[in-house]
Amino acid sequence: MKADGYTAVQSWSDAEAVLAAGLRASGMGRVMQPHEPDAIARAHKALGLDATTLHVGDSFETDAQIDTLVGAVLEASARHAYPLYIETHRATITQDLRRTLDMVERWPDVRFNADLSHWYTGHELTYGGEFLNRVERLQPVFDRVRFMHGRIGNAGAIQTALSDPGPYVDHHRLMWQKCFEGFLAGAQPGDYLSFNPELLPMSIGGGAQTMWIHYAQPRSDLRDDEFGGEPSDRYADAHRLWEIACECFTMAQQQMNGDTP
Repeated sequence: MKADGYTAVQSWSDAEAVLAAGLRASGMGRVMQPHEPDAIARAHKALGLDATTLHVGDSFETDAQIDTLVGAVLEASARHAYPLYIETHRATITQDLRRTLDMVERWPDVRFNADLSHWYTGHELTYGGEFLNRVERLQPVFDRVRFMHGRIGNAGAIQTALSDPGPYVDHHRLMWQKCFEGFLAGAQPGDYLSFNPELLPMSIGGGAQTMWIHYAQPRSDLRDDEFGGEPSDRYADAHRLWEIACECFTMAQQQMNGDTP
């Protein structure tokens, strides 16, 4: 990956290998209890990571429980001077759009890792032809994005090949550009936004320990090809996602500079 021009890798558990390869590293974690963010921030900073993204809660929390967890994340991040970003992800406290916006109102200092495929697919943002209206209402979240997971889904699948028909790629372009505009509007010298393509397989592990996640959608008529039935090369797609993100960042810069309508 370093030879291909990448500068950093995010992982759950391979940070030491990433750093040993001469790449920068960021971490991932899950928070279910208010004491956990402090331990994560302390350990990941000690490893030399740049930042950590968090799956917070399991979506069953009350607003009071959400506030306890978010407060713990912000407190740990400040105490250790280490970035912790709450991810927009299904089955967490950010699963519901309205509750996430309400949480932003209560905690304006919160910062996000935007994995917008979860919202685009999980909330069918295209429903009723109302995509642009829904995106406009999500601007308070976009303004607070400082880390991104690059994945593109459509209205029915969380992860799709980039050549399938439909408007979904352009829709993600718009959301990504809005995230970049939000970052540029608030960035201070030395700030950066990390963009990480995150394309996942059908399953992880093997045997009785197999975890079926069904992100990639293998086809039976392709099961004997070099990709094991997957409809596209995920590594090549990841590079294309990076190119798309760069194009969106340029558009955001032009928009902020008044160079585009």
